[in-house]
Amino acid sequence: MEFESYQTLKSLHIIFMVSWFAGLFYIVRLFIYHTEAQQKEEQERNILSRQFIEMEKKLWWIITTPAMILTVLFGTWMLIANPLLLKMPWMHIKLSFVVLLLIYHFVCQKIMLDMKKGTFNWKSNALRIWNEVATLALVAIVFLVEMQGTMNWIKGTVGFFAVAIGLMIGIKIYKKIKK
Repeated sequence: MEFESYQTLKSLHIIFMVSWFAGLFYIVRLFIYHTEAQQKEEQERNILSRQFIEMEKKLWWIITTPAMILTVLFGTWMLIANPLLLKMPWMHIKLSFVVLLLIYHFVCQKIMLDMKKGTFNWKSNALRIWNEVATLALVAIVFLVEMQGTMNWIKGTVGFFAVAIGLMIGIKIYKKIKK
């Protein structure tokens, strides 16, 4: 495959990956607002719930899921075009994070479908923490791809957990400020 064609595949993979993550980040924010709306008076709760269900549906089926499919499609196409990538240890780790991200995607879909039925199994604080899981996956994937085999794994692991701890501290500070 010509270099320019491969670069086109890579560009499309990155564009749809960004769209997928944007959808994942926003859907969980909608879940938080949808969950918190359940504390409102009945009339307001019903209006808000209908609105959130519609917003979640459009975001999920028009943006997030198609972006996920296209990310996986172009990523797979890149691996077919350059099978040497599959021999690199960093790619195996990246693909493991992608599998975890796909699981995350379908857990979010289940949350959305449950909320549509009026079942709220998650509290808003748990959803705030859940939202950061996608952030951690994004950090890990970007560092793996950009640093590939050159990254010191000890520094990378410490950095990864530092980001996780920083996010948790940020959530706690946010909760205190909110009160």
